Amino acid sequence: MSLAVQPIDDSETINPEAVRRDFPIFSGSTQPRRFHYLDHAATTPKPSAVINSISDCYAQCYAPIHRGLYPMAEQATSNYEHARRTLQHFIGAASPDELVFTRSATEAINMVASGWLKPRLERGDVVWVSRMEHHSNYLPWQLVCQEQQAQLRFIELTEDGQLDLDGTPELFAERTKFIAITHVSNVLGTENPVATLCTTAREYGIPVLVDAAQSVSHIELDVAEMCCDFLAFSAHKMFGPTGIGLLYGRQERLAEMAPLQVGGGMVDSVGDGMEESRWAAIPARFEAGSPDMPGAVGFAAAADYLSSLGHERVHRHIVSLTRLAAQRLMRIDGIRLLPHAGLPASGIVSFTHHNMHPHDMAQIAGEAGVAIRAGHHCAQPLLRRLGLTATARASFSVYNDESDIDALIDAIISAQRVFCE
Repeated sequence: MSLAVQPIDDSETINPEAVRRDFPIFSGSTQPRRFHYLDHAATTPKPSAVINSISDCYAQCYAPIHRGLYPMAEQATSNYEHARRTLQHFIGAASPDELVFTRSATEAINMVASGWLKPRLERGDVVWVSRMEHHSNYLPWQLVCQEQQAQLRFIELTEDGQLDLDGTPELFAERTKFIAITHVSNVLGTENPVATLCTTAREYGIPVLVDAAQSVSHIELDVAEMCCDFLAFSAHKMFGPTGIGLLYGRQERLAEMAPLQVGGGMVDSVGDGMEESRWAAIPARFEAGSPDMPGAVGFAAAADYLSSLGHERVHRHIVSLTRLAAQRLMRIDGIRLLPHAGLPASGIVSFTHHNMHPHDMAQIAGEAGVAIRAGHHCAQPLLRRLGLTATARASFSVYNDESDIDALIDAIISAQRVFCE
């Protein structure tokens, strides 16, 4: 089964109209008018290349992975491991054995928290996260710190929404045992200097996990250059299927990690009674149960699709749209952008209005065919520090264009007429 996707064109810029034709959801009969989808930070629609790869998997080559000796089972196993190799190249990993398929980025982070950090964490040790973390990259560390009587501390932010590394001199202190950091904030859109942080942390022998859920769809990832120990992201944030994610771990780190789940497929031998069982080799020991072969194939198809668009072209397009949206929003009386200074450039614009609740703005926008998000975005420690309970959020992708921004601005102005006049 070929997962290759041909490039759309060789130009230097993205053609959003051409890209939209790859996504059936934008031409579906359920959409009575142009659908302006601006909620990519939550989840992404799926291109035909991904949908077809999953459908073909079920229709043409579906069988047990790593279990059957008949031709279709062997081909299914080959397709599954080919998907792993595709994703290995997508993130620049040294070996496919450094990639573990999970159900989500959330599960991947929990695997590291419970299987690697917890056995090594002692009373008084320190784990650092940033103030801008999604709950999925906060709660697992909070839990293990509570259980082991360790400290969970924040890397605070500057006024313009950047990491205040200069104000955190104790970050690389002796009692620091782990750092978990998001690559891009799902609220602020801030892109963090993860390569610099990871490189310095390695000099001090401190492992770092990078949450790449918000960056994987538009920033080229290279785990070798990033110098991280672990990295996690989900397929559904990058045009892939829901219910599958990825954990990257340096081989020596994975060798030190205990499985989060046990069961079929992750064990070489099972002892009788209290006799010790022996886990399978990495990465199989971390993939208990029947593998999600269609999900893995769809995941790889999404990676191929993104690569066919060109990471640099995708990033330039999204940066341009995000900055334009921020500039247009700032012209509306009563709108406040987050962060407080500068223009966001990572696909995300969060904002509030002094006379309208974010939920009201999102509802009016939705009625006009503009999909945005409203709420705390699973980042309550950040919003609490900002003195907020909710924001509205627009997030952009490859098939968005200026007309989507026009629709967003029109929707907010319409909401003002309803709630502010």
